[in-house]
Amino acid sequence: MSDISIYFTPPKIDSIKFQSEQLYYHITLHTENSFPELTKPGVAIIFVPEHRTTKPSIQSSKQEKFRTALFSLYRNEGWNKTIYDLGDILPGAKIEDTFFALSQVMEELAKHKITPIIVGGSQDLTIALYKGYKDAEQYVNITTIDAKLNFGDIEQSAHSEGWVSHVLLQKPCYLFNFTAIGIQSHYCDPKELHLFEQLYFDTLRLGEINQNMAKTEPYLRNTDLLSFDLDAIRQSDLPRKNVSIPNGLYANEGCQLAKYAGMSDKLSCFGIFNYNISQYTDESINEIVAQLIWYFLDGYFQRKNDFPVGSKKNYTKFRVFFEEQKEEILFYKSDKSQRWWMEVPYPNKGSQYKRHHMVPCSYNDYQLAMKGDIPDLWWKTYQKLA
Repeated sequence: MSDISIYFTPPKIDSIKFQSEQLYYHITLHTENSFPELTKPGVAIIFVPEHRTTKPSIQSSKQEKFRTALFSLYRNEGWNKTIYDLGDILPGAKIEDTFFALSQVMEELAKHKITPIIVGGSQDLTIALYKGYKDAEQYVNITTIDAKLNFGDIEQSAHSEGWVSHVLLQKPCYLFNFTAIGIQSHYCDPKELHLFEQLYFDTLRLGEINQNMAKTEPYLRNTDLLSFDLDAIRQSDLPRKNVSIPNGLYANEGCQLAKYAGMSDKLSCFGIFNYNISQYTDESINEIVAQLIWYFLDGYFQRKNDFPVGSKKNYTKFRVFFEEQKEEILFYKSDKSQRWWMEVPYPNKGSQYKRHHMVPCSYNDYQLAMKGDIPDLWWKTYQKLA
């Protein structure tokens, strides 16, 4: 077992009086005298104030107080697993040092079935989180919640506004799918959107979410790694000093997405990025980050553990046959959660693909299939597995 404590400093928490039912008294903390023993599954809060690749460049603030806001919130009923706070991974001598430390921590937490909640600076830290899956011997799905694609130029170093290309061209590649939720077309290069389509990746524009927030749930249920850029939240809910983002998610919508993510049996890492209090006009940023974490935790503690692997005796099966394509789609509805999945034909391509042939979907996808239309989620997965 690796000693990951070497990467951490204890968290700094304001000296205030917390009440017994507030989260402060229900978190296993890294203190000056001891590092938590990672003996039980659960979640781990980690702060990584790395801003050196933020565009435009900013300095790390010493006033981050999201923990004070989070620990002041009340625990919900049924929160029956361990919540760790491992402290801070401070920036290394070089950006590569920070990336390496974060990747090592990711790998070790996965061994203990602990889901990290990363609060970080620049969003290109997502690359380090992705690298943490390299020894898992399985392909993973990444989802971003962001106004932009942040594709970037592979010939340049990764930074907060350009890092996705570095994930796509990472060798060895262990990425199966990429989903971009909340993008705004006026911020996205059409050539990059076209490339996403060619790769059978998924995009959900802000307008689609505004019409039906529940449409995001199957995508988040199919996610291993979620990267949430705070710039996805609109200016009115998160006032900024130097950048105006008039359109975007409302803060409560961000919390709903965080809860959907927490409920996903598949999701094993949640990152919140672009957090630096010096860039905002007031300290509401701390409350928003705290509430995003709280709602993720609330979803996490409501997990049903009903992802359909192995026996499907606790699922209702539905068959839809497409005469023109000579293709049949099997749908499964969980008796436990009432959630839906589609089965995609799985050729013998290796065990690392096996977990991707059951695709989360909605009842609307089943209705669409009954009308003779192949759901987009099924078709894109079929193209990648065929």
